[in-house]
Amino acid sequence: MIYTHDHPPAHAHLVGPNGRAKVLLNCPSGPPVPLDIRGIDKPTMRRLMEVIAAELSQLCEGWENIHGRS
Repeated sequence: MIYTHDHPPAHAHLVGPNGRAKVLLNCPSGPPVPLDIRGIDKPTMRRLMEVIAAELSQLCEGWENIHGRS
């Protein structure tokens, strides 16, 4: 999720029943970097990072639409 009242640099928050993390997007071309991982195991985080990398352009576009360019 990208919060509307958040701050640069471009990042997304992963929130689930077992944990949370913050991912630096490094827009526009990545690579995304996981930060502040709490309660998410390594295999799950690896899969999540693959999804984020695959959707990076959409996530960066979403960040820019909400916050402008960082």
